Amino acid sequence: MSHGTEVNVELTGGLLASWQRRNREATIPHVIGELRKAGNLENLRRLADPSVGPYRGRYPFLDTDLYKTLEGLAYEVGRDDAPAGAREFFDEVVVLLDQAQAEDGYLNSYFQDPDQPKQPWSDLGWGHELYNLGHLIQAAVAANRRLDDDRLLTIARTFADLVVRKYGEHGEEVIDGHPEVEMALVELYRETGNADYLTQARLFVDRRGQGKLKHTIFPGEYFQDHVPFRELPSVIGHAVRMAYLAAGATDVYLETGDQTLLAALERLWDDMVATKLYLTGGLGSRHSDEAIGDRYELPSERAYAETCAAIATMQWAWRMFVATGKAPYLDVYETVLYNAYAVGLSADGTAFFYDNPLQRRSDHEQRSGAEDGGELLRRAWFGCPCCPPNIVRWMSELQDQIAITRDDILYVGVYADSHITAGDLAISVSTNYPWDGEITLTVENAPAEERTIALRLPAWATEATLALPGAAGEAPALGDDGWVVVRRTFVAGDVVRLTLPMAPRAHGSHPYLDATRDAIAVARGPLVYCVEQQDVGAPVDDLILTPSAVRTAIARQRDDHLVLELTAGVAPEPPAELYPVITEATQQSAVHEVPATFIPYFLWGNREALAMRVWLRTEREG
Repeated sequence: MSHGTEVNVELTGGLLASWQRRNREATIPHVIGELRKAGNLENLRRLADPSVGPYRGRYPFLDTDLYKTLEGLAYEVGRDDAPAGAREFFDEVVVLLDQAQAEDGYLNSYFQDPDQPKQPWSDLGWGHELYNLGHLIQAAVAANRRLDDDRLLTIARTFADLVVRKYGEHGEEVIDGHPEVEMALVELYRETGNADYLTQARLFVDRRGQGKLKHTIFPGEYFQDHVPFRELPSVIGHAVRMAYLAAGATDVYLETGDQTLLAALERLWDDMVATKLYLTGGLGSRHSDEAIGDRYELPSERAYAETCAAIATMQWAWRMFVATGKAPYLDVYETVLYNAYAVGLSADGTAFFYDNPLQRRSDHEQRSGAEDGGELLRRAWFGCPCCPPNIVRWMSELQDQIAITRDDILYVGVYADSHITAGDLAISVSTNYPWDGEITLTVENAPAEERTIALRLPAWATEATLALPGAAGEAPALGDDGWVVVRRTFVAGDVVRLTLPMAPRAHGSHPYLDATRDAIAVARGPLVYCVEQQDVGAPVDDLILTPSAVRTAIARQRDDHLVLELTAGVAPEPPAELYPVITEATQQSAVHEVPATFIPYFLWGNREALAMRVWLRTEREG
């Protein structure tokens, strides 16, 4: 997705680069191994040779797990430190897809299976055929751009052309039950210049809510199909579907300039952030239908906050930033990146959370919603394994969500050690963010003319400072719109230094949010913190925090991250009754204090399976 001068970013160090290294060394080999064990490749092979065995798995969208992995591999197989076996796996899958594709372009190992009684296109509500196509297109575009390999693109275009013929302006007016293809079709248009793909994406957005889809199991709200998209009162229904649809609609706006779409997108986004998003950036409060839930319905211990929904929210956030240039979209993007997304992967890169609660009790089990029972913490794989390969592809693409040019301004929106090149301007960024708020930009190459660089000021950085070359003692004015803009004639060697204060913060919640009313959560910079039972000498359910205790917390190094050390109160022993009578004499004050160490939320669950909390009770001060 490019607008304005192309920006090339390479991550060179720091947390994000270490995540990508872990992705190459651990997560990708693990996912490839799990895909082989699960039978995803055999599902394609049996189309030519049924003796391979029956279709493996219970879902019609398992091909997408291959596609998402291929998309990530497109970024990795050309590297000197490419994951072992990655190139062989990539080529093997591409050959199988080419062999499996039907003459008319159709491709889906589930519906093409000789023993499958359902016919292609017979169940658009749950068949996910267009969802499959979407992920195929995104893998194909990535391979064409990154590897100059058009084999997947040929396969994807043949399938997309079939869809245009069948469901285009002169075809059947239908939609898919799971949005995703919309943003993929726009990307295919950008890659090929074929306007039919953009038209098809627009049609799929515009047809929603017009009775084009048969609703089974769940009502129209689940599919975002009960009213036209522009009339949606709020983000609603299945969380991943909603955010994918919104991201695709944003892409359509970016290419068509349809202001009615942008107005709807801004309204939906604002409502989501104000009433339906977890402190961690997680989206989705309901397990039963993986749905977003009602306004202020944000329970901590039963937060669903699916990892795929985190990725979908980031996709939407980034596109809204590209569309508007507004910094608050990146504030949300960054919150999701370092919390709701990062928590989905274990520290060693080989186990995953499907749902991401903000509290764990001792008897909580992790599950995708489809299995009996569950692991105590992360799992190596799932019966519905959509999240692990989604993590793989997004981790490989982190550098694509760092900076853009817009109206001849280079916007640096996410801070990480990196080299950024935008036309004739090249800069290096040095920082230990998100652990430290010092960000140093050094100009490596610059033209003789003035250039403008805009640096994002996160909403929490209320007292940021900026130092410019040749401006010692000067106090540059910082923007009030989330950006500090530096315009000058740069020369190689110029240094711009942005300092973002990183004081610990105590967050409360809206009074309508019953689950966490009068509770406190701890954050520092973009990171939400939590306390695990291992790090405190009293039950985490009995801890009491005050805002002053949070503000005076001390950040200390532990291994490769920072923890926050503070003093927490311990509540009196709880009553035996579930609903005791409250009297004037009831005391909520702490009876004694204990030291407590809070860790970044994204790192919880990597030790023994004990209790964890993000939100803790509080008492009034003064």
